Amino acid sequence: MSRLGPLRERQFRLLFAGRTISMAGSAMAPVALAFAVLDLTGSTSDLGLVLAARQIPTVIFILFGGVWADRLPRHHVMVASNLLSGASQAAAAALLIAGHAQIWQLAALAAVNGSSSAFFFPASTGVIPQTVPATLLQQANATLRLALNATNITGAAVGGILVAATSPGWAIAVDAASYVLAALTIGAMKLPPGLRIEGSTVLHELRDGWRDFWSRTWLWAIVLQFAVVNAAETGAVNVLGPAVAKRHLGGAGAWGAVLASISLGLVLTGAVMLRWRPRRILLTATFGIFPMVLPLLALAWPAPLAIVIVCGFLAGAGVEVFGVLWDTAMQQEIPGEKLSRLSSYDALGSFVLTPIGLAVAGPLGIALGLRTAFIGSSVLIVAATALVLLSRDVRTLERKQAGL
Repeated sequence: MSRLGPLRERQFRLLFAGRTISMAGSAMAPVALAFAVLDLTGSTSDLGLVLAARQIPTVIFILFGGVWADRLPRHHVMVASNLLSGASQAAAAALLIAGHAQIWQLAALAAVNGSSSAFFFPASTGVIPQTVPATLLQQANATLRLALNATNITGAAVGGILVAATSPGWAIAVDAASYVLAALTIGAMKLPPGLRIEGSTVLHELRDGWRDFWSRTWLWAIVLQFAVVNAAETGAVNVLGPAVAKRHLGGAGAWGAVLASISLGLVLTGAVMLRWRPRRILLTATFGIFPMVLPLLALAWPAPLAIVIVCGFLAGAGVEVFGVLWDTAMQQEIPGEKLSRLSSYDALGSFVLTPIGLAVAGPLGIALGLRTAFIGSSVLIVAATALVLLSRDVRTLERKQAGL
């Protein structure tokens, strides 16, 4: 079977192109936004609040995003989400380029972007099985992630260079354009009418989704794990990481290189995941999370830039093992008509504490010191991941079909 077998399917090619284009622009956004806020106020607390403003509406609306992604053609939901995200980023870019941006404006536009993302994520997860045969699911997941992570390498690096050479606003402007182009590409998809899923009422479908979610121990156990992991890692990396880079590692260009190293680990491991199909998919996936602490520990001292980059690469490799196998487990175990809803419960639980992690990272870094904050985040990640291994379902859930 060809490694790029899923790309033979027209609908998958369009999905692949649209998501890749969007991610190429979005890879610049974290570097640009971080240094935009730091240039405006120099405050890690302000940066954490802006990032939290994006996450809070995502948490609030993600369940409704899952319901509507199961009710409507999923690619149409993705198009609408991309257009709204593009508009919010265009407005942020205009304010920054004109020199009129204020923190509250960036926070408000980040909230709009987060709201639209709440509808995009469940739809983009649920649509994948509609574009390829079941035997190509893991290849499809790995191919999508491989391409998206490859764009992160260049996107993060180019974002850092662009911010250093011009201003954060221009990098965000590129992200806005990428959303529009992605919407046009995904809008060209044509899914069979029979795959359109209608429901009764929103509340009924939410209750039905909750029962299905709670009935799967492996699902809620790993979601609870990631509530802690994402809050600890996102706050430490996205809020405290840029501050360390600006003070000790060389600024935006250096931070772009660190983010690119994480993406390189994702890409190279993604190529491996095109072929490697471990039998116990969740056990293998969970062990991939432990290396996430390596860049946090490297930033705690901080280590020289080269060591931080190597640690970022190893973290990215582990995350990619988890990501491909987690997507495959969800698609294997959950009926297609409920996949977007249960994916939304997955996202809600996984990210519910992230706004708190983003909001408190800056104040904790100031109160405890950056080193203590990074070490504390590492301890939380290791403890939450180790506890998941106590679940028998996580240790024993196996691949059902050799092709998955």
